[in-house]
Amino acid sequence: MDVLRIQNLNKSFKRSFYEKKRQILYDVNFSVPAQKSTGFVGNNGSGKTTTIKCLFDFIKKDSGQIFFFDQTLSSEIKKKIGYLPERPYLYEFLTGMEFLKFHWQLTQAGSQARFLEKAHSTLKLVGLYEARERSLRNYSKGMLQRIGLAQALLHEPEFLILDEPMSGLDPDGRLMVKDILKAEQKKGVSIFFSSHLLQDMEELCQSLVVIHHGKILYNGELKSFMNQFATLEEAFRSTQRESL
Repeated sequence: MDVLRIQNLNKSFKRSFYEKKRQILYDVNFSVPAQKSTGFVGNNGSGKTTTIKCLFDFIKKDSGQIFFFDQTLSSEIKKKIGYLPERPYLYEFLTGMEFLKFHWQLTQAGSQARFLEKAHSTLKLVGLYEARERSLRNYSKGMLQRIGLAQALLHEPEFLILDEPMSGLDPDGRLMVKDILKAEQKKGVSIFFSSHLLQDMEELCQSLVVIHHGKILYNGELKSFMNQFATLEEAFRSTQRESL
C-alpha cells in the first residue's frame, strides 16, 4: 500500500492583484510506498515545498487529489503523520518541554505520564534533554531544527514528512538525524523528505521522486534512477538536461 498518492496536482500563484497567475505545479503525479524512505529531489523553485504545503491544505491546490493511506486528509489521518516544515514556526517564549507538550496536546496522543515518558526519550534522541527547560529563543539554529524534528517524532507517527530536515545542522547534527531516520525506517515508519544534500539522500533512500520546474521527471526506485551513474547527483543532472 502507498502511504501517499498524488494525482494531477496543479497550483498557480500571482504575486499581486494585477499580475497574471504563474503556474508552479503541472499535473503532479507520484506515490510514496509504505515502510520505505523516499527522497523528494529538485532545485530551488522546482515546487517541492509548494507540493508539501498542498498536502496539508496550508495552501489550496487549484486541482488534483491527495490521498494518505488511501483516504483523504482528516483529523484521524493527521494523527498518523509527523511533519517538519522547511521553516518551522517555533514559539520562542516556550521551553523545549513546553513546546513538545503543546504539540502533544494537539495530537491528543495520551496521558501526562505518557507525555513525560515520550518527551524525555525523544529529547535524549535528538540531543536536547539537557536543554529541555531552556527557552527556544536561546536555542541555536541547529537546536531549533532538532526540536522541530522531536515534535514530529513525539507521537510515534506511521508516516514522517520532512521538508529539508538537515537544514542548519552541523556535521554531527546531520549524522544524528540520519541515524534517527534509519532507526525509524527499521521500525516500519514510512518517510518522505526533501533535501538539497543528494549524498545524504543516496545513503538514506530506497525510492525517489524528482521534480523539475513543477513537473515530475521520475518516481520509482533509487537504484533504477541511478542506473549507470556512479552518484545520485550525476543521475539528477543528467535527467535535468534530458528534460530541456
